[in-house]
Amino acid sequence: MTFRDTRSTILVSLAMGLTLSACGSATNPEPDDNQMTAEPAGDDTMATLPVPHRVAFMAGHVTAGLALYRAGAASEASPHLLHPVSETHAAERVGIDALGFDAAPFEAVSAALEENRPAAEVEPMLQAAEANLTLVRRNAGGDPKNIIDYLMDTTDEEYAIGVRDGVVTDAGEYQDAYGFAVVALETAQSLPDATRSGTEGELRALVDLWPAGGPLAASKPPSNSAVTAQTARVRAALAESN
Repeated sequence: MTFRDTRSTILVSLAMGLTLSACGSATNPEPDDNQMTAEPAGDDTMATLPVPHRVAFMAGHVTAGLALYRAGAASEASPHLLHPVSETHAAERVGIDALGFDAAPFEAVSAALEENRPAAEVEPMLQAAEANLTLVRRNAGGDPKNIIDYLMDTTDEEYAIGVRDGVVTDAGEYQDAYGFAVVALETAQSLPDATRSGTEGELRALVDLWPAGGPLAASKPPSNSAVTAQTARVRAALAESN
């Protein structure tokens, strides 16, 4: 059996064994309570997104997974961390091999999580995966304002699925929204000086709406209106330099 075949087996096992199924996109049907929804294979919307947006979307999933794993919630982290090598999300990867994407670190994480390896062994693998995604994001380029604006739209959409009436109803979407907010904050570092300070401040305020200990499924989330009001402030800060 090849390593890629082994990875496919691992992914199937994880999908069957986790109570939280693979994390989804903002275009999914309404989810059942406390379940992660699966993004449709060959998603046409994802395939037509600009590469920098697709890379940012992928980075948001991984960022959520890193935060969850480091918060001690490995089972919640797994679907997010496996996102870049999941066949379900293959449409996101079209064209990114040329940007330096390397599946091997993510496959190593997949195997380590399946084998329940100690955190001390998994952490270097996570760092390698994170470093590769950072490289891909840098090579993907793109207009940081457009990327942040896209991420704000996606944060709003996924949070609206993940939280209803002050309760986490879809943990995966709630966690993905956190990841997109963090990636937007990181992207703000590439903004022109005239825009960066105000936008970074508003994005930090957005990220701070999630618990400091990570976007755990058991979190008490802020209202949907609090999140959409803050993403609106981010857009306003971006627009000030136009």
